[in-house]
Amino acid sequence: MAPGAARCVLPALLALLGALLPGGEFPLVRGWDPSTQQSILDPGFAGAQISVTPPEAIIPRGGSVTVNCSASCAELGLEIELSKKEVAQGVNWKTFELSDVREDISPICYANCPNQTESSVSITVYGFPDLVELEPLPSWQPVGQNLTLSCQVVGGAPRDNLTVVLLRGEEELSRQPAVGEPALVNHTVEARREDHGANFSCRAELDLRSRGLGLFQNSSAPRQLRTYVLPDTNLSLSAPRVVEAGTQVLVECVLGGLFPASEAQVHLALEDHRLNATITYNGDSLVARAPMQGLAGEEGTQQLVCVVTLGDRDLRTREKVTIYSFPAPKLTLSQPEVSEGTLVSVECEAHSPAVVTLHGAPARRPSERDQILLNASAEDNERIFSCLATLEVAGQMVHKNQTRELRVLYGPRLDKRDCSGNWTWPEGSKQTVNCQAWGNPTPKLTCSRKDGALLPIGTQMLVKREIAGTYLCRAESSHGKVTREVVVNVIYHQNNVVIIILVAAVIILGTVGTAAYIYNRRRKIQIYELQKKAQEAAALKLNALASPP
Repeated sequence: MAPGAARCVLPALLALLGALLPGGEFPLVRGWDPSTQQSILDPGFAGAQISVTPPEAIIPRGGSVTVNCSASCAELGLEIELSKKEVAQGVNWKTFELSDVREDISPICYANCPNQTESSVSITVYGFPDLVELEPLPSWQPVGQNLTLSCQVVGGAPRDNLTVVLLRGEEELSRQPAVGEPALVNHTVEARREDHGANFSCRAELDLRSRGLGLFQNSSAPRQLRTYVLPDTNLSLSAPRVVEAGTQVLVECVLGGLFPASEAQVHLALEDHRLNATITYNGDSLVARAPMQGLAGEEGTQQLVCVVTLGDRDLRTREKVTIYSFPAPKLTLSQPEVSEGTLVSVECEAHSPAVVTLHGAPARRPSERDQILLNASAEDNERIFSCLATLEVAGQMVHKNQTRELRVLYGPRLDKRDCSGNWTWPEGSKQTVNCQAWGNPTPKLTCSRKDGALLPIGTQMLVKREIAGTYLCRAESSHGKVTREVVVNVIYHQNNVVIIILVAAVIILGTVGTAAYIYNRRRKIQIYELQKKAQEAAALKLNALASPP
């Protein structure tokens, strides 16, 4: 039997069994579902059959779907709140087109045979999120503190198949279902140094692979995170405690242990005057240097401040700087140039409250003024006088010094220590006449013999026997004249043949005499030995004659 024939016979058989059963009660057939090959029972009418194709469907939001209704009678239709369009029909079936479907629906196919029999179809609408957005990140995030990532997803269906993923670059941090409308997904991470400059994002995943479709992804725009470390300590500010008005000094601000050091900003200022700082970065540290000038008219204690800004935090330190005015002391000589024997006054004076010390003056209690009197001598020529002023500023002693030179005019000096006056040199050697005259102004020095020959002074010369003799050295200036007699001796050797012969003869005679002496001595020794032997022989002979037989 064909399947279609079986479906037509089955309702009649069920109705017959219902009439035969006791009580005559049996749930009547409501319809027939061809996809499941099952009957749908209807208590109101025995023998009615209805089916709908497809039994379920999934379509994109705003899409269309075709629904086919068939029944065992010709009077049938489709019940739905949306507009529908009948696109085809037969004796006991109709096909409807549903357009612009935007939400899940369950249209009902019905048949009046003569009672109404129904069968529904499940239509699911899917759609991608209208918005996937990662909430803005902090401008700066301290390293080591927790950072909460928040992703908002608007739209997207079906929600059972929608998942939200939070990402750091390509690294998956969290995966959570999208719950609520809009869906808000949070995840907390600890900020790290490595996260500086890292991109964070979130991604919505609509997984419809179980329904015969694919995996659809929709990602947010990435947001970049900047992390930082700004230590609470280690900020140091170096500057002089006292600065003279009109002078320039260098101040230095140093901080270590910060990250990223190259993005830190430094503000150096003296009260309201910002300093032009040059910043040097080295690893996790920075050094800011700036010239600072004490401004005239702003004397007193002022605040020097260094502020390091990194991220959304400031780190600052302060130092007190005292600006002061300190004019140089006044040192005066009654006469800067005097003749020997002149009385000279030296005066040292400072502006109050500074006190002065005049070097060369007797030890006295420091005051604003000091003075000495001296009778100028040759030893005072080119003498330097020093006037030292001392001022206490903010507990620190500062000093200024002023010097003056005294020039004393005196006559020539030509002493033995400067011109010894007795030189003995070998002929042919190179020598320099060291003879110097003293005086102010510097005297002119000449040395000459009676015959007019000059002796070169201060330059190297080749010694000849002709320069030997007595010279008169004369030193002259506008303040007088002085003389000194000097002697030059030259040692030289005579080239005499007689002397050479005599020396040779002496050597020869000495050699011959020595040889003769040695010969005579040896001859005498031999004669002595012969005489001794003869005497010994004679003595032996006498001894032999004197002895009895």
